[in-house]
Amino acid sequence: MNRIEAFEMWTLRRLLKIPWVDRITNEEVLRRAGVERVLLKNIKQRKISYLGHILRGNKYEILRLILVGKIEGRRGPGRKRHSWLCDIKNWCGVKNVGDIFALATEGQLRIIE
Repeated sequence: MNRIEAFEMWTLRRLLKIPWVDRITNEEVLRRAGVERVLLKNIKQRKISYLGHILRGNKYEILRLILVGKIEGRRGPGRKRHSWLCDIKNWCGVKNVGDIFALATEGQLRIIE
């Protein structure tokens, strides 16, 4: 999430032609541009909308299998990878994947701010 917000601020600074050495806060950049941070909100909403589309559609059986599929064997060393469903669980305040599927099929999956 931090990388997305950093990218959004970087593009705004480029558009406003603010050099990277100037000590201007992000809030000041947003005020000068006259916008709010919307990129991450937009990405969250689109991901949740797409998940609902996949789970409700009859022709997306393969995508549903990929979402919940488990891979045989052991995972390689290093940190745990962040999954697509983990993001949605965190954003919606849901504890497990089954609840996500139930809410999405009912059309009740929403972001908790």
